[in-house]
Amino acid sequence: MSPLDLVQQQAQQALTEAKLADLRAWMAAYQLDGYLIPSADEHLNEYLPEVKQRRTWISDFTGSAGDFLVGTEQSWLFVDSRYYEQADLQVDPAAIQVSKLGLEGHKTLVETLEALGQAAIAAEQAFRLGVDPFTVAVDQCRELQKRLASAGVVLVSLPENLVDCVRESAAWADGQTPASYAASQLFAVPETLTGETVAQKLERLRQAMQKAQADVLPLTKLDQIAWLLNLRGWDVPYNPVFIAYTIVTAEQAFLFTNLERIDTEIQQALQSHITLLPYEQYADTLQSLLNQPRPLLVWIDAKHTTMGTYELVQESSKTGKVQIVEAPNPVEGMKARKNAIEIEQMQQANLKASRAKVRAWKWFSDRWTAGDRVTEFDVAEAIARFYQAEPEFQGLSFNTISGAGANSSIVHYGTPNPDVDLQSGQLLLLDSGAQFLSGTTDDTRTFVVGAPAPEQIARYTEVLKAHINCAMQRFPKGTPGCQLDGIARSAMWQAGLDYGHGTGHGVGAFLNVHEGPNGINKRSQEPLEPGMVTSVEPGYYEPGWGGIRIENLYVVKEVATENNGAATKGTWYEFESLTYIPFDKRLIDCNRLSPHQREWLDHYHAQVVEKLVPTLNPDEVEWLKAACQL
Repeated sequence: MSPLDLVQQQAQQALTEAKLADLRAWMAAYQLDGYLIPSADEHLNEYLPEVKQRRTWISDFTGSAGDFLVGTEQSWLFVDSRYYEQADLQVDPAAIQVSKLGLEGHKTLVETLEALGQAAIAAEQAFRLGVDPFTVAVDQCRELQKRLASAGVVLVSLPENLVDCVRESAAWADGQTPASYAASQLFAVPETLTGETVAQKLERLRQAMQKAQADVLPLTKLDQIAWLLNLRGWDVPYNPVFIAYTIVTAEQAFLFTNLERIDTEIQQALQSHITLLPYEQYADTLQSLLNQPRPLLVWIDAKHTTMGTYELVQESSKTGKVQIVEAPNPVEGMKARKNAIEIEQMQQANLKASRAKVRAWKWFSDRWTAGDRVTEFDVAEAIARFYQAEPEFQGLSFNTISGAGANSSIVHYGTPNPDVDLQSGQLLLLDSGAQFLSGTTDDTRTFVVGAPAPEQIARYTEVLKAHINCAMQRFPKGTPGCQLDGIARSAMWQAGLDYGHGTGHGVGAFLNVHEGPNGINKRSQEPLEPGMVTSVEPGYYEPGWGGIRIENLYVVKEVATENNGAATKGTWYEFESLTYIPFDKRLIDCNRLSPHQREWLDHYHAQVVEKLVPTLNPDEVEWLKAACQL
């Protein structure tokens, strides 16, 4: 580390310690022994507006997931395997202890709080844990209460966010104006892209509410609101959503947001279906709607609703006229099951993204062959440039991951470095995606720079086998994501390999790149159904050696088979690829593939050629055909 870097690091550490000291002063004012700072905001977003990046601001950790616990003397950051290396690189170990979930000797958030609570009991005290109820989901809050009650930990809902208090004080002290919030211009997505009008969606939603006998449904997740109202905005990086709340009843619907950024045309189009109100009127309006002489049933999704909203409803229920029914939010499932038009649009969007990545790969190959210097940052910049050249490009769907060599093992390496040159023999992991008006994309390819080593070939081939096994698997109706996760990992387990993240996640239609309720992971009990879009992305990561990830997007569709045997009776589903990018043939040992795996791979590469060749120039066609020829 250079003297300048050391000075900068020391200055940052001093700033972090000062922030934590200020936070502890606020904790003392509320008589708290601990304060929980989740990664989410009031709408449980994964990606956050800058002003809501509370955990990042106070801890310096930029990962998209991970809870931060501040005690009176110590603090802890809890991260999963995607962020082990990143957390070590970003946080000050003197001020923050990194707890790597899943590793022996590293405690979870609950285990850490249990130990703190037991220590408080020994001192004949209770451990008071403060939390902003609008930053935690209902089920997360309940789980903490359930697990920690016996340890003497008391959860305290606070009327203000303490990080905001510290941040605002610091901003005003420096003469700064707090950052703007919820200011992006809203725009409508036409029915030709959504396949359904706002009126039709509201009608479907009210039918679901009627079936559940629910009178009121509050929506706090931004992608649910954007989907329901066929509106988009850019309040949140990479996600075309906008800061808002929505409440739907049997006869009314309300949108709470910054009304100044909605033009007259959109307001007129919405007003026949929606009452538009300022964002700040959400809480009062919800309680006013519930303050009725007749009994009301409020639908709450404990997974996707904040404890803050739940407490508002609870307060209204003290009259005895309001009851709560808890069930998955119907919008979540409706949004995930894309209609025919949405699927067609997603196909178009992902073809654009596939073409862009093929062009980026060829660009890199040409530069490398010419002996030019290429950095991680150059590759990330190139893929962004090729995305931007495609029609209807709106922005990236997440921060591009372009990691070379040892950096490729950092699962969410989001800081491609202009000073890191690509070297012969390295692996380059390029995970990127784009937002188009027609849909959202996400794909990953791992390339070798120069000639591969035998170990790289062996491990890449095992990851590819895992991908193929999942992608070609047919499955009966009702199959949850956890079962497909095991199928994907099976081949890698046989080789003594594994990966810490899930095998796949849902993807929205010009919405969030990570979408529920479907997923392919060890915990997902949600059945995969036609119209759902999911990634398949097994990987392998070894610190210091490098990492491999292979990711395509697929849409679930029904298998057209005759029921002429026991194995085909009933309804069966399969995956249809949305992504068409070659795999790096230099890293594939075809002798390790089964006949079925090889057949799938050859068919996939044939489809890549068929779909992309008509849109490429002659040089690109020649390069693509060579890349697809094993």
